[in-house]
Parts: sequence; structure tokens; C-alpha cells
Amino acid sequence: MIVSWLHLLALTAYIGAVAGLWVIVFPSFAALANHEARLKLLGRSLKIYNPVQCGALGLLVITGAIQVTDLKDAYRGSFAQAFGATLGWKLALAFVLILLSTYQSMGVALRFVRRCDGGEAITPAELESVAKRLRGSTLPLLALSAATIWLGLRLRH
Repeated sequence: MIVSWLHLLALTAYIGAVAGLWVIVFPSFAALANHEARLKLLGRSLKIYNPVQCGALGLLVITGAIQVTDLKDAYRGSFAQAFGATLGWKLALAFVLILLSTYQSMGVALRFVRRCDGGEAITPAELESVAKRLRGSTLPLLALSAATIWLGLRLRH
């Protein structure tokens, strides 16, 4: 029971972080005209976003694996017949979601935060490029999350 609650908590944190990026950070970023203010906003926001997103995703993977193991134990030999196709699709979508999340948080956001913290000069064009890559990965992450959640709910029935 506690694993289910941890899974739900991690899911809420993950969706909240990704949706918050889209609903709060990006509109605020677009509203600022000053380059330095935009740098500070994005840098500070991503410092919070990265650990929340990565930690929540890691906890989702671990608690999801525990729940699947429990489900396999309960259904024994009929597990593959009852859940095989749904679980296969869910795992495939989760794999793509993890890859895209890792790209966003480690490949784009973390590198940007390190550059900001290191005092490296970031041009307006570079800042726009980072923002564009973050925006371009956020909606697909939300769509993949929704599809994965839907498949996960199907496993529960």
C-alpha cells in the first residue's frame, strides 16, 4: 500500500514539475524583455526543476517495478495473458519518456545551469535556443506521461 502512495506522490511531483515549466516558467520567461532577467529566471527555475523531475522519475521507476512484481506474484501464470500487451506498451512509452526526460534535464537544463553558475557568458541567441529545446520537449513529455498513466490505470483493472 505504501508503494502505491509513493508512486502516486512521485507521479504528482513529476507531472507538477513538467506542467509547472510549461504553465509558469515559460510564460514568465516570455514576458521578460531584459536578457539578464531571463537568464536568472530560467537558471533559478531549472535549479529547482532538475532535481524534482529526476528524483520523481527515479522514484516512479522503482515503485512501478515493485508494483509490477507484486502484480506478477498475484496473477502467477496468467499474468502475461492478462497484462502482457498493456504492460509492453506502457514500458515502451515509459522508456521513451525516460529518454526524453533525461535529454531535457541532463542534456539541456543541467548544462545551461552549469554555464550560468560558472559565470559563462550566454548570448541571447543561445538563451533562446535553450528555451526552444526545453519548450519543444515539454509538451511531448506531458503527452507521453498522459499515455503512460492511462496504460497504468488499465493495468489496475
